[in-house]
Amino acid sequence: MNKFATAMLAGVAMSLTLAGTAHAAGKTVGVSWSNFQEERWKTDEAAIKAALEAAGNSYISADAQSSAAKQLTDVEALIAQGADALIILAQDSSAIGPAVEKAVAEGIPVVGYDRLIENPDAFYLTFDNKEVGRMQARAVFEAAPEGNYVFIKGNGADPNADFLFSGQMEVLKEAIDAGNIKNVGEAYTDGWLPANAQRNMEQFLTANDNNVDAVVASNDGTAGGAIAALEAQGLAGSVPVSGQDADHAALNRIALGTQTVSVWKDSRELGKAAAEIANQLADGTALDGVKGATKWSDGPNGVEMNAIFLAPNPITRDNLNVIIESGWVSKDVVCQGVAAGTVAACN
Repeated sequence: MNKFATAMLAGVAMSLTLAGTAHAAGKTVGVSWSNFQEERWKTDEAAIKAALEAAGNSYISADAQSSAAKQLTDVEALIAQGADALIILAQDSSAIGPAVEKAVAEGIPVVGYDRLIENPDAFYLTFDNKEVGRMQARAVFEAAPEGNYVFIKGNGADPNADFLFSGQMEVLKEAIDAGNIKNVGEAYTDGWLPANAQRNMEQFLTANDNNVDAVVASNDGTAGGAIAALEAQGLAGSVPVSGQDADHAALNRIALGTQTVSVWKDSRELGKAAAEIANQLADGTALDGVKGATKWSDGPNGVEMNAIFLAPNPITRDNLNVIIESGWVSKDVVCQGVAAGTVAACN
């Protein structure tokens, strides 16, 4: 926990410390996206582009379209296009290994973006994902302190799925051990795809004769899939559901009452930080010389890495105003279809 506390403090300080760092202009930073179709990544991209351009550097990218194999060739293509540094959102944290090794062998630094690439030669930038899991579980537990729980986990090839689940279990273990909560369904969601989450949720509802009291879903896409399955059974709004990423549709679901919480990871800050780290690395800064970096080794294989973790923020009906006032989303989007007088942020 001390490491995470230190890392989060470092993350909070990043904008201040990096702002004064001088960069040699004219570098090219390549970004490999796992699946650019998700709403979330467009916000990240805009922030990355803006920070690169502010430093006089340029942006190139590729979309792996949820294919680990395509991502390998994407990274090779970015290298061939002259990337001086790479930012990689890994589709599969293990499968991406050879591409990272190739980049490092050619002297091209790599930032593992939001998802762990457990390699000591890569820099790890993300939010505190165990804390995200804790926040998800706390919000659902507050709404349903006992009963049958379903866990709609993330992609099994993404270590974040297990970090999130670990945080969720930290919060819920005591109630599970006491018998107040029963785990009646738990499954990974291939590719984080909503359709796969919906299918898993449908199976859990069938197996339990619809007797499900809470759903801990690991992001807003999987939450949306789970809620679609609940809605088909007339249960949407009566069963608390968690998520993360503050997708616009999820924030509207929170206002409407079908989703309980979305843990907001301000990807504008994450994208800006990634670009600033890539700028430094492209200029020849060593991984441990990056401003705000801390040592971290809590991955599955215990590999020590240089990392920065930013702090997340849970959004519920009670504080929707926070995310609206931040400029992340408009009030009209959040409050679409919301009955007058039911949600303070929509008044």
